Amino acid sequence: MSFPTTINEQVCVLALSRVQVHNPALLRQIMDVAGSATELFDNLQYINDILPGISPTLVEALRAPEIMERAKREMDFVCSKGIKLTCLNDSDYPARLLECCDAPIALYSLGDIPFNAKHIVSIVGTRHATEYGKGLCRNFVIDLARMLPDTLVVSGLAYGIDICAHRAALEAGLPTVGVLAHGLDMIYPHTHRSVAKSMIEQSGGLLTEFMSETNPFPQFFVQRNRIVAGMADATVVIESASKGGSLITASMAQGYSRDCFAFPGRVSDQYSCGCNELVARNRAALITSAYDFVEAMNWSTDKAKKAHQTEIFPEFTPQEEVVMNLLQSAPDGLQVNQLVVHADMPVNVLMPLLFDMEMKGYVKAVAGGCYRSIV
Repeated sequence: MSFPTTINEQVCVLALSRVQVHNPALLRQIMDVAGSATELFDNLQYINDILPGISPTLVEALRAPEIMERAKREMDFVCSKGIKLTCLNDSDYPARLLECCDAPIALYSLGDIPFNAKHIVSIVGTRHATEYGKGLCRNFVIDLARMLPDTLVVSGLAYGIDICAHRAALEAGLPTVGVLAHGLDMIYPHTHRSVAKSMIEQSGGLLTEFMSETNPFPQFFVQRNRIVAGMADATVVIESASKGGSLITASMAQGYSRDCFAFPGRVSDQYSCGCNELVARNRAALITSAYDFVEAMNWSTDKAKKAHQTEIFPEFTPQEEVVMNLLQSAPDGLQVNQLVVHADMPVNVLMPLLFDMEMKGYVKAVAGGCYRSIV
């Protein structure tokens, strides 16, 4: 049920959000049973009737005067900094996130974020992104923008794939949102402040469930990942080790019955292991391009098809052009050692290049250690 959110209701929601629980879903359940946060705090003397079986510890936490005092201070901070406070019962609460049982009861945001954009995709990955991963990320976002310019890109403003996704979205003119593991009185990491500012200015912004003065402790990054997964139609993983936050996000996305995708990598690469495992265990669908993703999501449009058709005549980098010229002049393909000689390129440069080109659909590895052009 949706209520007009008064200032008093907002303060009560913030007070409830201060109650420490193991499962965030419990706070939403309390609000649902009570009808509103105001009703809850106005009737604390009847708390055992409103919430039969409630634990004495939780009753004590709800009655603690400091949570209401802290909520009022936070409300002053929100108003003074131009922060938007969106509560669970607000009509403009992110609709996709509302479908999640453990959705935060309060969200703080900076920027005019299109919470309910037609298409929303979360992009996550390792903090230790390789050049391969960064290239995949940038190409994916830029191609996605050409096909579906109404897409909102969500990530976590962290090092590596996160910040690459945000920067690519800004470059492509897409709105992008950084979901933070701390309050809006700071930016972590500090080096991403300029990107965050640009995100706010370009119809995106910053989003968090945490009050000001909340430091980015490790457990909060895991907690915020449910927002990254829950507010999107799908999660795309680009590079991940066998363990990491991006795999947690992918698991959460699955738990919310959202689609999950992963870009593959070489089996020997440390930061491709996680993606390869997701695909191998059927926990994510394999994609190699934005077009694959759009088709899998059934978001295909005439613009998407036209964009895909232009890939038939791709723009190669100088190194790729050298390799392509050689392969196109040899219909049966060339062995790696032949390419090393004719391209005058060290094998440690050539092999990653061939792998990238294979992922882009330019070349194909064939029998005998050969590569052949397929463009």
